[in-house]
This record gives sequence, structure tokens and C-alpha cells, in this order.
Amino acid sequence: MIGKASAPPLPPPPPPPPPVGHVVATELKPATPYQFHFWTANETSIGIGAIVRVEEPGNGERGTGNGKGETGKVVYGVVTDGFAYSDLATPLHDVVGAEGDPARAAESPTARQEIRLWTAAVLRQIPEEPLQPVPLGGVHVATDADVARALRMDSYLGGAHPTAIPVGLYTSGGLEAPVYLDADFLLGPEAAHLNISGVSGLATKTSAVEFLLSAIFEHFPPHKGRIAAVCFNVKGPDLCFLDQPGTLDAEDRRRYERLGVPAHPFERVCYYAPFKADGANLNTLRTHAALVGDVEPLVWGLREVLDFAEVLLNRDDIDAKADAFIDFLADRVVDKEFADGFGNVHRVTTFADLDKLFRAVFDGLELAGRSDTWRTHHIATIRKVRNRLANISTRCKGLVADDGPSNDLPWGRFEDRAVYVVDVANVDPLGQDLVFARIVSKLREHLERRDLGVDAVMVFVDELNKYASADGPDTYVRKMLLDISERGRYLGLVLFGAEQFRSQVHRRVVGNAGTIVFGRMDSDELATPGYQVLSPATKTKLATLPIGELMVRHPHFTQPIFVRFPRPAVLRGRDGVEQFPPAADLPFEDAVVRQLVKLDRRIRPNQVKDLIADRLEQDVRRALATVRQTHPEDPLASLRRLLGTRVAPEPPPAREAVPPLTPISEEPY
Repeated sequence: MIGKASAPPLPPPPPPPPPVGHVVATELKPATPYQFHFWTANETSIGIGAIVRVEEPGNGERGTGNGKGETGKVVYGVVTDGFAYSDLATPLHDVVGAEGDPARAAESPTARQEIRLWTAAVLRQIPEEPLQPVPLGGVHVATDADVARALRMDSYLGGAHPTAIPVGLYTSGGLEAPVYLDADFLLGPEAAHLNISGVSGLATKTSAVEFLLSAIFEHFPPHKGRIAAVCFNVKGPDLCFLDQPGTLDAEDRRRYERLGVPAHPFERVCYYAPFKADGANLNTLRTHAALVGDVEPLVWGLREVLDFAEVLLNRDDIDAKADAFIDFLADRVVDKEFADGFGNVHRVTTFADLDKLFRAVFDGLELAGRSDTWRTHHIATIRKVRNRLANISTRCKGLVADDGPSNDLPWGRFEDRAVYVVDVANVDPLGQDLVFARIVSKLREHLERRDLGVDAVMVFVDELNKYASADGPDTYVRKMLLDISERGRYLGLVLFGAEQFRSQVHRRVVGNAGTIVFGRMDSDELATPGYQVLSPATKTKLATLPIGELMVRHPHFTQPIFVRFPRPAVLRGRDGVEQFPPAADLPFEDAVVRQLVKLDRRIRPNQVKDLIADRLEQDVRRALATVRQTHPEDPLASLRRLLGTRVAPEPPPAREAVPPLTPISEEPY
């Protein structure tokens, strides 16, 4: 009877690769539980930053142990330093042997013995207890699986709810293995916040954040909810073209595929920028005709500014009395029917209304014959606050409107996986402080109430040296950054900060960052005390890092790891300015046309120009702001209704027939 043919035997597994080195321990350089030394051949793929695996000596099979039936210890380490030795006692022996002629040194009849000795810091020991010195075993180049175990990524790569976020590729020792961050330690609640340092232009800080945002949007765990990003563009056109595709070569696309991140620009990007002083043209470099339609104006009025007066008025000449008067205005005057005590009732909603109130108070005090106090507030305090508020509306003109409604971010309607870019690169520093403080404070308020529209928000702020300096004044902005760093992770408010010099940023801001990234560093910065924990070889590599390579510290990594990331798939700022050059400022009427056409493409320019002809510009701006805020079905009809019949006054011809007025001296007082 013929039975079934038996299956051919499986081929034996390939033998494990031979070790590339061997651990060595001497009296001067012993192996410890945290550091060990090993030697390799002169020609080796090992270098600074390479991850290696050490196996306890056994019967020669990987992981089989010591030959006594016991599981052997496996130790993972990362190379932090390297040395080369020969049998020379001193350099003088080599000089004498060559008779002082370097050309004759190669003619030595016997080649001197040379070894390569490496120092490695322990990343992980398996089993982790008992914690013992590294065994004197063979050293192997790490594989993909070794990298995952060495960096403890196996704890969050799998399971029912994986939380891995790719940050780059480990490319040392001839290997290319993905490196992942733990979302719980990058975005909270276990830890949170990211800080990235490096010299300007070469450290790729902005590019690294752009890639990481793409990776987070693609791999953010579904069980953690919805997420969005708010980015402040504080210099040039860095973040002005996140929705435009950049140029990627085949190597970049291969890396994107290896990391599991789509190589395309952000799908949902919302831009906000204040107006220029004319109140019509946007104060941004994204003014090309093909792109400016996507930019929303950022305009705030009296209420928005008064709520954050401390940001703008925390100068030496603003004391407790001034703060008390500002609180009085916010609580008792603004948006309420208010009697000034001199027979007038005011409804203060704009800076113009507030100035009328101040004038009425000053006139009333003068007519009453008393000029010391009003409503328990001294006249000098009132004049001081009036001058400071007037200074705000002047210095921040375009961002702060004297009259008319405001236009703000979509509080309560944030979209999942959307990027909100606030362009304040060309705004006065006072206005930048106001924008930053108010937006971040509003984010915190809405996240506390859980009505923002998303569950977590990443806030990217560049130039932390300015906003949270270590030795600068204790401003409202710095206090708020400290509060976010220490308590934001509980709310889902995550700070992604970048700066050139980490040593000049407040210690509590950088110290609370769970993940720290270093690009190419300045040598003077590396000489500061904060980098003493790094080996000389690691600091030298940091000072010469190429574009696209970073050093990452993460709570799961016991040592810093070097990774490469692909070029961001978005258009870089300087390339975007060349491809989409900013348009020249439009005349007022053309700027109004552009804003109305943005609301309704059926509107014809001549219709708008005929409507606003001979109108006062402030009336047109106020009416246009209302139309922009309400989004009516027929914007042109709404603008016509708001403008009414008010036109610029013209001297009527019949004026000459009016009898002359009574001289002033004859009028009753």
C-alpha cells in the first residue's frame, strides 16, 4: 500500500553570524552593570552610536547560556567612545624607529599590532534582575529585533493598544531599524512634551517637528481620541507652506515607507494672520494669489485684549492700582450698560467706546471741580491705563481693532488631525506675546472643559530662548509656559519647543520635557554643564551631525540614540517663497474685493467697488468684519445693508445760503 508522500524536511536555520568583538575587562577598565569595553578587528562596522548585543559565554548557541542548562544573560549596549592602541609605550619609540623621518615609518620590517577598543553604555539587561556586571562574552551587531528589545520598544509596539510613534531610523552598524517613541510618554499622560535644540539652519529643528507631526497624525492610537496641532510661525516663512508638496528623492520615499508614514503634505491646514496697519492686507508671507484665500484674519477687540492685559502691562510702571482699575473695567464696564456718574450712560464694546468713556470722565471731573479720584481710582492711575491701552492699539494695529467685531480661532470646533498655523513672524514683539499667551490660555480653558473638539493639542513654539529664557524677566508668557510644562500633560496640552541654546531656556521647561532631541550643536553650547553626561566622542559627533540626523533621549531609552529621519514631504519655507512669491499690498478697495470674493466667488469686483466708493474706510472695515464673522448667504447684500447710507461728508452747495452763525463770544456758556 502506497502511503502519502512525506513532506520534504525543512532546511536547517542559518547559523548565527559570528561575533564582531569580545568584551574585555581589566583592573583599570573593569566591566560594570552600566558600562563595558570590548575590542574588535581594525576593519569593522562598529562606530559611535552603534547598538550591540553581548551574550554570556556558553556552548556557542545564541541565547543558550553557560552550558549548564541555565538561560544566559543578554546585555544590550550603545557605543559611546572608541580608542585605538598599539604596543608602543610612548610616541618616542615610533619616532626613533623611523629615525625621525615619517616617510620611513612604513618601511618597518614588522607591522605593529593595533587593536580597536570600544566603550559602551548598557541599555538593557535580560533578565534585569539580579543586576550584575556585563559578562565577558561575544559582541554581536544588533538586529531589528535587538534594537526593539534594547530600547524597550517591545513593551509598546504590540499588545491590544500599541502606542508606538516612529521618530526615525537607526542606521549604524550596517543596519536600518525603525525607532519608535511611546505616545503615552510623548503626548501624555505618563509624561509629555518634546524639546529640540540645535544651531540655526543646520539642526533641522523645524523639519524634524514637521516629520514628527506627520508620524503622530498617522500613528496616534485610536483609543486616545482626537488630536490637533497649533503651530506659531515666529520667523520668516518656515511654516507657511505645510499644505504644499515638497521635493522628495527615492531614498526619502523609501524611508517613509520603512517608517509607515505617508509621504504627502498635511491634508488639513488652517492659516491665521493679523492684518497690516491698513486693516485690509494680511500681515503674512503667504499672500500669493493662489494661497492667500486660505488665510483667515486674526483680529481681536477690547474684550480679548483686556482679558490678557497682564501680558501687555506687566512693566515696571504698572502697579497694583493699575491692575485693580483694569479689573474694574473688565468686570463693571465692558459689554455692560454703565453710568459714568456725570449723567452719561455708556455701552463699551470697542477701544473707541472706551476712549469716549475716558474723555467723558475727564471732562466730568473737570466740570465738577475735582480732579483727584473717580470711583475710588486716582486720576493718575486712570490716565496711565488709558495711555497703555492706547499704545496697544497703536503698536498692534491690524491685530487689535479699534472697533468692529473680532475674528478668532475656531474654539470648540477643532478638527481631528488638523494643523492650525498662526503666523506672527512680522508682528510687533508685544503683539507676539499677546497672541501666544491668549491662544495657549484659551486652549487650556477649553481642554479643561473638554469642549475644544479634540482630546489633545500639540503646541509648537520656536525660539524658546525668547519666551522662556533662563535669566530673563518673569513675564506672564514664561509663567504660562512653566504651567504647561508641569501640568499640561494632564489636560492633553503638549508643548513642542525648539531653541538654539538649550542652556539658556528655563530649567523647568526643558526639564519637564519627556523627550529631548538634539540636532547639530554649537561647540560652545556643548561645553556648558548640561552636557557633561555625554562622552567626548558623543559630543564631537553632535557638533558635526549632518542634516537629517538627530540624537534622541526618551524615557524608555536609558541612553541617547542617533536616528535619521526623511526630509519632510512639505514645501520648505524658502522654497515656498520662490515658488509662491508674496504679492504686493493691494489698494484698500481691491483688498476688500479679495476678502468678499473669498466668501462668495460669484461677486464681481466692480459691484464691490461701486458699493464702497466714497465710504469712510473705517466704516467699510467695520462692516466687512461683521460680514466675515457672520458668513451670510449673500455677503454683498449684507455689506450693503451694514453700510446703509453713510457716506463720506461732502460740503453741500446749499451751504452758502445758510445765514452766518452767531459769534462764539455771543453764545451763552
